[in-house]
Amino acid sequence: MTKKYLITGGAGFIGSNYVARLLRRGDEVTIYDNLTRRGSRLNLSWLKSLNKSSFTLIEADIRDFGRICQAVEDVDVIVHLAGQVAVTTSVINPREDFGTNAEGTFNVLEAARNSQKNPIILYSSTNKVYGAMDEIEVVENEQNYRYKELPFGISEKFPLDFHSPYGCSKGCGDQYVRDYHRIYGLPTVVLRQSCIYGPRQFGVEDQGWLAWFIIAVLTGKRISIYGNGKQVRDVLYIDDLLDAYDACVDHIEVSAGKIYNLGGGPDQMISVWKEFSPIL
Repeated sequence: MTKKYLITGGAGFIGSNYVARLLRRGDEVTIYDNLTRRGSRLNLSWLKSLNKSSFTLIEADIRDFGRICQAVEDVDVIVHLAGQVAVTTSVINPREDFGTNAEGTFNVLEAARNSQKNPIILYSSTNKVYGAMDEIEVVENEQNYRYKELPFGISEKFPLDFHSPYGCSKGCGDQYVRDYHRIYGLPTVVLRQSCIYGPRQFGVEDQGWLAWFIIAVLTGKRISIYGNGKQVRDVLYIDDLLDAYDACVDHIEVSAGKIYNLGGGPDQMISVWKEFSPIL
């Protein structure tokens, strides 16, 4: 059975990949995006080349409550991806970051609460809500760092500790999404994502870093390495992330109200030193 989807930030990296998947299987899709992010118009052109006029575009800002209410009116599923995505940008302009991530998410939730369809809401949160986790002991190996007592990482029960304006604004949205299930019964799911990578990602140094490394290598740009290069990041391929999105929607009777940490796990961990030292 086909569904009507609203994808906020649908012209971005994750959004455009999910829109393409939904269109291929015949779902109805509306993209809600202000198209200010680098690469968004290229992604739109790519989507149009797959199946012309197969989706609706609303070019608007997530802070425009009236527009988001109109967009939500008749949809079954909202995948909320729109947002300010870089820690560095949030430090430079915390008000813009708060308005986009915290107020924007609140607008989506209120629009959904006022809708007659009680839509499913998937919220793209972040592992940054856990903060620096300084209390966890870290050991240094020859090529990387690892948690001494947590080989598979932390669980969703780990205490929250928002760091940076970005962590605060995303964490605010995270908790509002969770609470709108508890208080209003909306079928919401919070997905705390690690580093996602894959095609259609126009990475820069401070966001989309894995894509940026590849772009830098191919174009001969310098790669900055901070510290000793042994820092480890968890990565997850875009298709695996989208499989999780589908699973949440298809089994909403189980996932509603839940929070999930999404990552690639220890087998997918990447350290700068291990992966890039041969070519630096």
